[in-house]
Amino acid sequence: MRWTRAQRMSRPTFARIDTRAFVANYCYAKSLAPKANAVAVIKANAYGHGAVALARALEEKADALGVACSEEALELRESGIRSRIVLLGGVFAPEEIADAASHKFAITVHNQTQLDWLLAARPERPLQVWLKVDTGMHRLGFAPQKLQSAYRQLRDCAHVSDIVVMSHFACADQPGLSTTRDQLALFVRALDDTPAPCSLANSAAILAWPDTHRDWIRPGIMLYGSSPLDSGETRTNGLRAVMRFESRLISIRQLAAGDSIGYGARYTCDRPTRIGVVAAGYADGYPRNAPDGTPVAVNGRPACLAGRVSMDMLTIDLGQQADAQIGDPVQLWGEQIAIGEVARRCDTIPYELFTRVSQRVHFDYLGGRP
Repeated sequence: MRWTRAQRMSRPTFARIDTRAFVANYCYAKSLAPKANAVAVIKANAYGHGAVALARALEEKADALGVACSEEALELRESGIRSRIVLLGGVFAPEEIADAASHKFAITVHNQTQLDWLLAARPERPLQVWLKVDTGMHRLGFAPQKLQSAYRQLRDCAHVSDIVVMSHFACADQPGLSTTRDQLALFVRALDDTPAPCSLANSAAILAWPDTHRDWIRPGIMLYGSSPLDSGETRTNGLRAVMRFESRLISIRQLAAGDSIGYGARYTCDRPTRIGVVAAGYADGYPRNAPDGTPVAVNGRPACLAGRVSMDMLTIDLGQQADAQIGDPVQLWGEQIAIGEVARRCDTIPYELFTRVSQRVHFDYLGGRP
């Protein structure tokens, strides 16, 4: 008898991806900037969620999809995705320009070398170009005083169809700082009434800086149900968790006061304690540096990490859950456990936790795998 992968599976560690929540978050981002188009940023395999599946779920609604590089864009095209795709990192070699034209990718141009490659190219069809200006992030982009020259060269190029002028904010997730306001003012001065559509707002700016919305917004982390702003910010209430990272209890131990748990004996019980062992570890993408007390949910009720995370398992204090049994569900993050709280405990950000989830975890697409 031949078994399918699903039938062969025994280790109960899942990333359950709600494609409907993903589409709802995109529509929510659009509702916050109703006059703007929106690039759904699905780079890095859709922040670890599965770029092809989420692109298919969004294909009928997305104004454009944003990826980091040609490899990510080609994966989408080879999977049948016909949506407009923007290469947010641009091209890394001049030979990529022909592929970009062939597959109808829009390309970002953020330095003179890329501009020279494009001007010298002879692509089969004109390309849309996203021209990036550095307003203070100081990673990519033309200096503000060079924006007009770059824009004129692109405008006069026969194989450039149209131009979107863009920049990126460094501190939009900190509404109390003036940095975003300063960057916006610098952008406006550099643009100098140039009649081009503009794109500035990432997720944080979409939520917190409505005067940055302009013609194109670029929602990223908010599409996955995680806010870049503080949890008390009411504008994040419309977001829905897309990934539920889940496993099950595979062992339960009753330990005495003074007993220690796991590698390094980091956690010592200060009372008689019921400990659950969960089939998830750092090889699955759960952070090894998660401290004792990091929240999880067992049967939808609170529990917490107790002891160092191992490669294949972690241990939790079941607290007052006397009825917990082997096989019971454990949510590591999702709608019951905010990934932002797990990230805060681990001194990192949700982006990193999402993209760490490994390929040995079974991905289950709820609402159907489009």
